[in-house]
Amino acid sequence: MRVNDWQIRLIQLLSVPGIVVAYYLLLFHKGSVVSACHVSSIFDCGQVSGPDAPYAAIGPAPVALIGLIGYAVIFLTAWLQDWAPFVDENMAEIMLGLTGFACLFTLFLNGLELFKIGAFCQYCVISAVIVAVMLGLSVCYMRSVSASGK
Repeated sequence: MRVNDWQIRLIQLLSVPGIVVAYYLLLFHKGSVVSACHVSSIFDCGQVSGPDAPYAAIGPAPVALIGLIGYAVIFLTAWLQDWAPFVDENMAEIMLGLTGFACLFTLFLNGLELFKIGAFCQYCVISAVIVAVMLGLSVCYMRSVSASGK
């Protein structure tokens, strides 16, 4: 770990609330917990990620499970930087790829919420903000690595 790796550590830290949100949404999708979402004309978690929501799964995989795995991969990749030389040497590219893909996937899901479903899940919006911040930090890290001539 280098001193200028604060962006990676912050990304790793942000993945923890991402994991919590995704796990909650997975439990909600499975019907194991009751929604804590305030239903209004804009927000309705039941339509977006509930057990009967038509766009809450891709094939047999719940979208929340995909998010949970994604956040866990980001967390573990940041952790692996200290243990795997390949990951350490290529961390800027790896993290930019992971967070970039997560951001594209999130934009796709937000597009579904806006144009197909007509409602948003407040927890999905929180997750989208986390992913956007992670992507911004990844770009910052890539720029700092490029500027240092690594």
